[in-house]
Amino acid sequence: MRNFSIITEFILVEFSSVRELQVLHGVLFLMIYLAALMGNLLTFAAIITDPQLHSPMYFFLSNLSFLDICSISVTLPKFIVNSLSGIHSLSILGCAAQIFFLSFFASAEFALLVAMSYDRYVAICHPLHYGIIMNPVRCLWAASGSWLSGLVYSALHTGNMFHEPFTGCNMIHQFFCDVPYILKVLPSDAFYNEFVLFAASISVFLLCFVFLIASYARIFSTVLKIPSVEGRYKAISTCSPQLIILLLFLMSAMIAVFSNTTDSSPTLNLLIAMTYTTLPPLMNPIIYSLRNQKVTVAMGKIMRRMVSSLFMKTQKASKN
Repeated sequence: MRNFSIITEFILVEFSSVRELQVLHGVLFLMIYLAALMGNLLTFAAIITDPQLHSPMYFFLSNLSFLDICSISVTLPKFIVNSLSGIHSLSILGCAAQIFFLSFFASAEFALLVAMSYDRYVAICHPLHYGIIMNPVRCLWAASGSWLSGLVYSALHTGNMFHEPFTGCNMIHQFFCDVPYILKVLPSDAFYNEFVLFAASISVFLLCFVFLIASYARIFSTVLKIPSVEGRYKAISTCSPQLIILLLFLMSAMIAVFSNTTDSSPTLNLLIAMTYTTLPPLMNPIIYSLRNQKVTVAMGKIMRRMVSSLFMKTQKASKN
């Protein structure tokens, strides 16, 4: 089963050799994918269509929802098709595409979360200057910068990983082309360059993390100085969803970085991968719909319009 010649494709090893369990995995992930897709699409549509949600905070949230749709669509559809069809191979080009888009959307999402924390810092700590500082042009530049930084980061990593042929074992005990498995078959020069890139990335990550800590420290310090309980609750409620999403993202990133894929069982590898690839896109719309009444109301309006439109179409079809 091991192939130590030049790799032309990777084999995504299933977590079970039983065909019925493979199909069950495919159906389970299909349900998860549809739930995440529907939640983020509803959030995105609610923000776009409701004029009350046309503010910087919800503009960044719409970008976050779109990033979640893109990131979960990189891995799950391919795994679902593989599980249902019994095909487990992935070309070098397909693997490169997964690595590129996963790192692109993940790094862009982290940069966007940094921008969202700054937005909440300005809104709570400098409310009188909020409209001037967080004007539409600056919000657009912040979102564009998040996407651009993700693109540059992803291009550097993917270009370094895939510019030379792979030699070694082409078995990946995961449902997608994951970075730790690719690092094992990198040539020595590419591995050294990748190590340097990762070290530089960690330095940038730590700087952003310090900025996040400082922002939320100032936010909570300002909130505690608000005299009324109602005012403190209102201020906390505006930033708590972003903070919960940020903690979820950081927890997923730490699990992805520090998990040991060598000694883990296939089931544990599956659960770990689900944590950092599937959990954030699935939970983010739930967090916002539970913590933000405006988003909940806007999503309810869209669902009622959809049900009403479907009902009218059904009535017309029955009359005809």
